[in-house]
Amino acid sequence: MTELGISAFGAYVPRLRIDRNLIAEAHRWAMPGLRSSARGSRAFTSWDEDAITMAVEAARNALGSRGATDLRAIRLASTTLPYADLQNAAIVAGAIGAPASLSSSDASGSQRAGTSALLQALRGTEPALVIGSDNPAAKPASVQELGFGAAAAAFLVSDEAIVARLIGSASITEVFVDHFRPSGADSDYSWEERWVRDEGYGRIVPAVVAAALADAGLTIGDIQHFVMPSYLKGAADAVARKLRFEGVVASGLEDGVGYSGAAHALLMFAHALEAAAPGERLLVIGFGQGADALIFEATDALPGARPARGVAQVVADAVPTDSYLQMLSFAEGIEMEWGMRAEKSGKTVLTEQYRAAGQMEGFHAGRCPSCATVQFPQLQYCVSCHAPGEAMTPVSLRDEPAKVLTSTADWLSYHPSPPLYVGFVQFDNGARVQMEMVDVGTAGLESGTPLRMVFRIKEKDRQRGYNRYFWKSTPVSAG
Repeated sequence: MTELGISAFGAYVPRLRIDRNLIAEAHRWAMPGLRSSARGSRAFTSWDEDAITMAVEAARNALGSRGATDLRAIRLASTTLPYADLQNAAIVAGAIGAPASLSSSDASGSQRAGTSALLQALRGTEPALVIGSDNPAAKPASVQELGFGAAAAAFLVSDEAIVARLIGSASITEVFVDHFRPSGADSDYSWEERWVRDEGYGRIVPAVVAAALADAGLTIGDIQHFVMPSYLKGAADAVARKLRFEGVVASGLEDGVGYSGAAHALLMFAHALEAAAPGERLLVIGFGQGADALIFEATDALPGARPARGVAQVVADAVPTDSYLQMLSFAEGIEMEWGMRAEKSGKTVLTEQYRAAGQMEGFHAGRCPSCATVQFPQLQYCVSCHAPGEAMTPVSLRDEPAKVLTSTADWLSYHPSPPLYVGFVQFDNGARVQMEMVDVGTAGLESGTPLRMVFRIKEKDRQRGYNRYFWKSTPVSAG
């Protein structure tokens, strides 16, 4: 059987950030002790982001210019998938232009869903894209609200240009309940921290590490990087000391991100790979109802495979907010009175969505065979020469360079994050599309501002619980 390894990796962190001091200050009247944990900032999703949209952005970052046409499988791991009975990975596959012939699956139910999905893909026989994408929720005024964040990371598993090779692994399954969330609940119920740290991490992780080291024929002294996510402060350092590990304990990315659930092990792994040298070994832990331990060895191909927008770059590309209520509103933690403008129905016509999937999912414009005009949407006739539209060649706009042609900030129309920025986007290939512009920041927009395309929720049907996804534009660099 052909050996599979990691060929590419990428990550995504929502641009929105909030200083933890602002969260603690909002709860000072009831929980003054939160100030002691309010250090740094955390990421949070905008109203139009979720596990699917973050997964798409991480996947695009990992795949880069190679695209998704050679993929044979997509595995999406998350504990906050928007749909319980509609495959979330299939939506991701359509957005990144993956072939219809691939297999797709969702993995959930545990914080180690990301590492388990990666391990299963590495033990497979076909090229696969593994994505961890999560946005764990917490009750207001909890320590978890300060510590949690949102992020996604993606890994391309194949037998070509391998940058990190799996050389040992082990798994333990044990119903150790450190926290849980019943179906339909909005946030987790967490157990006592000392018990989880000592009896959970402190007992289960060393056991699975010993098994993985035995599988690889190594000792802990042969490992240079230790990657273990935890929402408990100091847990990774404590386990590293217990293992007598003397290398680099990977950053938990507490400042700028926060703990991102099932995505966090993969996000930390991607970050560690960006700093690793060829020949170094990385031990990656996934914890939750047992544990996974994966040992990788970096190859000589690693330096040339680092993504253009690495973890450090996506963390630094931030749009700060000074409003705790904004974060709460985006997470639907408060119900705002938006007035009658917000009362329109958001029902999606599923038949038309299916028929237009080629244009809407992959953001495909059409190039006229007669005059070469690129136009979106594709109409029955060319807008320039009126040639029949059925002969148009599909042209994807999702990765096409673009800039602001015109823009306006609309405070009159209903929008969950006012003002609504909208305007004409000029693509380098000649296409011109009226689009929504997001994550604009305090600097606003000017004509000529470089833009990139992002996959987002276009509209939420709150009555039926269905999200309509589409592409929006955002400044290349945060303002």
